[in-house]
Order: sequence, then C-alpha cells, then structure tokens
Amino acid sequence: MSDNDILSRLDAALAARREADPDTSYTASLYAGGVARIGAKIREESEEVVEAAAEDDDAHLIHEVADLWFHCMVLLGSRGLDSAAVQAELGRRFGVSGIEEKAARPASDGHE
Repeated sequence: MSDNDILSRLDAALAARREADPDTSYTASLYAGGVARIGAKIREESEEVVEAAAEDDDAHLIHEVADLWFHCMVLLGSRGLDSAAVQAELGRRFGVSGIEEKAARPASDGHE
C-alpha cells in the first residue's frame, strides 16, 4: 500500500462507520451528532494544530494535523463527499496563483 492510498482507504472506512452503532463507534457518534458535533471537533482540532505549530515538536504537529484531517474527512462523509473531491479541487487550483484564484471568486462567496 502506498501512502497515497491511505485517504481512499480512510474514505471507505468512514463510509462504513456511517452505518455503525454510535454507542460503539466514535466516528458513528460524530455522524449521529451531525454538523454541529463534527464542526465543534474541527474547531477544537484546529486550535490544537495552531498550538502545536507554536511548539518545536514536529511529531506533535503532524499528530494534530492528522486529527484535523480526520475530522474534516468525517464532515465530508456526512455530506456524501470524500477526499477525492478535495483532491480534485486542489488539482484544479494547482499552478494558479492564490491571488488570482481569490480574485476570480464571486464577490459574495465569503471565502478567504
């Protein structure tokens, strides 16, 4: 298995957890809590990423980013999406200046 396969394997595992018992699966409990619960975990994990980035411990930073990615993937799964959709969007943006990409967005989209 290559490292590139891990996201698709995780997508499949997360999809399977959508049908699991929330009392026995952490991921199923996130799905059961909906966007509010998943969003709260993403906010928490985002803060932990920023805190870890201020430290001089690369392993801790990687651990926290993995937690954040996991919870973002759960959010995608709750909408029937997967990491391939994000990878496609990143591919679309690749080679495009961030300044140009932002300028091409509709003025009312509210994204930074």
